[in-house]
Amino acid sequence: MDSNLVIGRNAVMELLSSGKEIEKIFIQTGLRGDFEKELRKELKGRDIPVQYVPTQKLGKMTRGNHQGIIAMISLVAYQSTLDVITLLYEQGKTPLVVILDGVTDVRNFGAIVRSAEIFGVHAIICPIKNSAIINEITVKASAGALAHMTICREKSIANTIELLQSMGLAIYAAEHHSEKTVDQIDFTIPCALVMGDEGEGVSAHVLKQTTERFKINQVGKTESLNVSVAAGVVLYEACKSRLTI
Repeated sequence: MDSNLVIGRNAVMELLSSGKEIEKIFIQTGLRGDFEKELRKELKGRDIPVQYVPTQKLGKMTRGNHQGIIAMISLVAYQSTLDVITLLYEQGKTPLVVILDGVTDVRNFGAIVRSAEIFGVHAIICPIKNSAIINEITVKASAGALAHMTICREKSIANTIELLQSMGLAIYAAEHHSEKTVDQIDFTIPCALVMGDEGEGVSAHVLKQTTERFKINQVGKTESLNVSVAAGVVLYEACKSRLTI
């Protein structure tokens, strides 16, 4: 059982009033009554991911009495994308950020963080919904890099991309069928790299917002790279470009 889990109704309500950052709340499907109403009121207007799950899943997470609810304390302090980019410009830096669109596997998330930190990424942006949680497995997969990486969690990736564009960032997306290759992309300017889910890739509505799309050259017969490996390849190219200017 993860050490950052808070189990049971009273414990979760106390956590909500404590001001601590919450990674996610798991609620038993079909939970009703006065507690459910009080919980819904407490969660209103707060950007906390909530997932309704069968009682069996809660049981596996706790191996005990969960009272229909489990909360996970966040292992990172999430930042505001606006604040992060503003600060980077104030410091005279050229922003390089990664946007994860639908990357839900915790090990892939952690591995991407590891590559991002090594190759000079300033921040990773992920959505509140449809994104990997940051738990002890994620931390382990990052090999400690999470302690040195700024993570932003936003309601809408589409709105966040609009914000980044208004702040002068180019938006690049990895797309398997693109004509351009990664070595033809200008990473020396302020930019954001969008990496999508392995199965679906970058979502269609996000692709429409991009400045340019690119692919990684391949010579083998395997259809595609693991998303964390692909991110490492692309970020190496970005780092190499920035080191030569």
